[in-house]
Amino acid sequence: MPNPFPRSLMLVLPVAMIATQAGAHTGDGIDTGFASGFWHPILGWDHVVAMVAVGLWAASLGGRAVWALPMVFPLVMVLGGILGVMAVPIPAIETGIALSGVVLGLLVALAVRAPVWAAAGIVGVFAIFHGHAHGTELPQAFSPYGYALGFVVGTGLLHAVGIGIGLLPRSGAGRAAVRGAGAAVALVGAAFLAGVA
Repeated sequence: MPNPFPRSLMLVLPVAMIATQAGAHTGDGIDTGFASGFWHPILGWDHVVAMVAVGLWAASLGGRAVWALPMVFPLVMVLGGILGVMAVPIPAIETGIALSGVVLGLLVALAVRAPVWAAAGIVGVFAIFHGHAHGTELPQAFSPYGYALGFVVGTGLLHAVGIGIGLLPRSGAGRAAVRGAGAAVALVGAAFLAGVA
């Protein structure tokens, strides 16, 4: 049976190539509350890859990680958003967001095992960057609560997609496909990182 790992990488290369053309932190299109918050992570490739990777890694780790990581990320992301709204400076926000895709993708691709507390710490660090980016660009024209709620719900949906994909494999080929998805995430993150650097 052929190894699906290289094939899955081939499928994602076009996405990685256009990833540098798409930026989720321009502030464009953010003009309503809940709906804008909901669609923003789903339509921004840098968010999609990071959020799906959180779900993939959580599923790969299994046990308590399946619910702990997808809970930690949005909670800490809200904290990062509050820091952004308060204009608390955090250096290298875009670099941190790009690195989240690279690091989380590699953790999945390399099937890295970690205690839940360590995995939650890694996920939480990256959540600060994602939250801060959106807190700083949140317009005053509408309630931040609706936007924040939509953003958390959209993020949770992406985590669920990653968990769903991560729980599918029950064979060697399936596990290789999940690892291939992690490698694809890392490639997209690297493309964003190259655009930020």
